[in-house]
Amino acid sequence: MNQIQTVSNEDLELLKQFDTPTICNVIELFEIRSRNTGYMDQRIKSNFPEMPPMVGYATTATFRSNSPPRENDVYSGLEEQIDQFGDIPEPRIVVFQDLDSPSVAATFGEVMCTTYKTFGCAGLITSGTGRDLDQVRAIDFPVFTNGTICAHGYCHIIDINVPVHVGGITIYPGDLLHGDANGVTTVPNEIADQVAQSAAHFVDAEGYILDYLQSGNQNKVEWAKSREAYSKKITELKEQINP
Repeated sequence: MNQIQTVSNEDLELLKQFDTPTICNVIELFEIRSRNTGYMDQRIKSNFPEMPPMVGYATTATFRSNSPPRENDVYSGLEEQIDQFGDIPEPRIVVFQDLDSPSVAATFGEVMCTTYKTFGCAGLITSGTGRDLDQVRAIDFPVFTNGTICAHGYCHIIDINVPVHVGGITIYPGDLLHGDANGVTTVPNEIADQVAQSAAHFVDAEGYILDYLQSGNQNKVEWAKSREAYSKKITELKEQINP
C-alpha cells in the first residue's frame, strides 16, 4: 500500500467544526476535480443526523451475507480486518461495499460497531444496511447506510483494504472522508490541510449575505451589495489558495 498522506491533528479538529456542505464548497475553490464528483450520492444516508461531523481515513472492505462463507463462522474476516487497521492512520472510518445487490442482511450491529470504536474507528459507512441502531447510537458511533435490516444473515468480510464502490464513487484505503447529516464527501488528502484552514474564511464570506438576509431588510440594492461583498471575499480566498 502506498504511503498515506495525512494532516495534523489540529487540522482534523478544524475539519470537524464545519458541516459537510461547507467542506464541499471549499474543495470547489481549489478546482482540482469536477464539481459533480468526489462525494457519495443520495443512497448513503446518516442514520444519526443529530451527530456532529465525522472525519477520518478510510479502511475499506467488501462484504456478503447472502450465502455462508466457505469456512469459519459468519463473522469471518473481522479479526483479519482489525489486524490490518495498523495500515491506516487514526481516526479510521470503516467503509464497506456490500456485494449483494440488493442488500440481504445488515453489514453491522452493536458488537461490530463497539469493536470498531474500541480499535480506533470514528464511524462506519456501508453501501448496504445496518441494524441495532439504538445500541449503536448509544455508543456515539456515526453510521451511514443505504437502509436497515433486522438480521445479519451469513455476514462475512471478503477483501480488506481494497478499492470499494460506495454511493457512486470509488473509495481507496486512506482516503480522507467527511460526513454529516447532509452526506459524505472525500477530502483530497493533498489539500486537506488547506481546506481545513480555509473553511472559516469561507463561512465569514457567506456571512455578508446571511447577515443581511437575517436582518429582515428587503432592500434589493443592499442585498446586491451583500452579494458583491461575498463575491469579493471568495475571489480573494481563491487567489490565496491558487496564487
